Amino acid sequence: MKKRYALLSVSDKKGIVEVAQALHEAGIYLLSTGGTYQALKEAHIPVETVESVTHFPEMMDGRVKTLHPLIHGGLLANRNIEQHLQAMADHKIPSIEFVVVNLYPFEQTIQNKETTRAEAIEQIDIGGPTMLRSAAKNYEHITVVTDPRDYGTLVEQLQEKGETSTAFRAYLAQKVFAQTAYYDSLIADYLTVQAEDFKMYDWPFLTLGYTGMEVLRYGENSHQQAKVYRQSRPSKYSLLAAQQLHGKAMSYNNYNDADAAIKIACEFEEPVAVATKHTNPCGVAIGETIEQAFDRCYSADSISIFGGIVVVNRPVSLALAEKLHKIFLEIIIAPAYDVEAFQLLARKKNIRLLQMDFSDQAAIDQKEYRSIIGGLLEQTPDNSTELNSLGEAVALPKEWELMTDCAPTPEQLKAFQFGMKVCKHVKSNAIVINNAYMTLGIGAGQMNRVGAAEIALKQAAARDDFKPHEAVMASDAFFPMPDTVALAHTYEVPAIIQPGGSIRDQDSTDFCNAHQMTMVKTNIRHFRH
Repeated sequence: MKKRYALLSVSDKKGIVEVAQALHEAGIYLLSTGGTYQALKEAHIPVETVESVTHFPEMMDGRVKTLHPLIHGGLLANRNIEQHLQAMADHKIPSIEFVVVNLYPFEQTIQNKETTRAEAIEQIDIGGPTMLRSAAKNYEHITVVTDPRDYGTLVEQLQEKGETSTAFRAYLAQKVFAQTAYYDSLIADYLTVQAEDFKMYDWPFLTLGYTGMEVLRYGENSHQQAKVYRQSRPSKYSLLAAQQLHGKAMSYNNYNDADAAIKIACEFEEPVAVATKHTNPCGVAIGETIEQAFDRCYSADSISIFGGIVVVNRPVSLALAEKLHKIFLEIIIAPAYDVEAFQLLARKKNIRLLQMDFSDQAAIDQKEYRSIIGGLLEQTPDNSTELNSLGEAVALPKEWELMTDCAPTPEQLKAFQFGMKVCKHVKSNAIVINNAYMTLGIGAGQMNRVGAAEIALKQAAARDDFKPHEAVMASDAFFPMPDTVALAHTYEVPAIIQPGGSIRDQDSTDFCNAHQMTMVKTNIRHFRH
């Protein structure tokens, strides 16, 4: 009877001895390389070296050991084709029917910021993916395992009938191609980063690699299924790199809404508190202290914050926790929690308390993707240079243009900066009414700009402390007609900032001049859909 072989070569040795023992007991001869060979020898399991079959030495520091026709012939031969079987016999190609291979730890290697490029390159596995793909292509005849979680099923099927089922082999093959595609995506991404100083030609292939899949309870609605994946190297300034200290598991909507809040918070260097609901801000405020910032944030919309998400960019003190504890919130995200603050907040069983590193905001520079039916949209993030630190808002930025006879005051300039930092994160059509340190009214996601302005202005005017002469109006896009500035005048809001660019800009400018209003254009639109 012709010998049947299994080829075992793994970087992760956990469980490999048990698999090898089961293969041996099923009458399968074992081939192996390097450290795996040594591990099996030490476990007193009969095993041969790959070199004993190829009669070709392992060389070049292990770069060449399994890349040989006698190995790949045994992996690729279709046992249903007589010519293939004859070629195996003529060339003494062993019949390899089981492959257990996992790959060099390239992903773990590049996680370490101290890793040199040469060290990373040496952890690019070539022989492993080649063997896996050869075997997976031939899954009708070969069992190929790359995920140690499948060892148990392999052993079970071997012990029950000495073979594996076709369905199991097909499942394993699918995992191989998914695994090698992900592995290659990591390498492609790493080499792209290394080539930043070289202007590359347009390339029609997009390779994205995500891992760490977690099944969520449901999606946006209870009848929808959902999962979350993470990048192999997420920025520390990311929900998927944050540490959940307390509370229920995150939901699909939690991830979506919290990500929106984080992006707003990263606009500000000052102590800032952001409250979001359904990916839109319901309150944003800065202060001398984080406690003052939150008081203003809560005051901005004390109704909508109920059941919302709060992000603060300073540690949560006991004084702040006492304020937060009184409100029903889904999530609180902060760089740290004082011990007493955490103990107080954690009395609520279900509230999610997350700790995130606010020092690394590289995530805001990553490309954005959105799925559409049959495709994927890609864009760079909405980062622009016209918005500055509020402390620097003492003169009109060079990118902005004064549209009216009346120039903005220094306080209005700060309010303009604040308003646009928030407005760019509000669903379009978007209008924000604010002063220099907090939002007063937000109109989000309306089908026309006047409708958004009405919502924002009514919300602001309903406040007992509304001082229209201190307020400004910020718009994410131009005014196609003067009706929006006319509405601002009705509510006595004297200053407006907008991108400009309408063919009827002059109509809005003329209205402002006739009513001694100030209007500035930024020349940069901030649609958010």
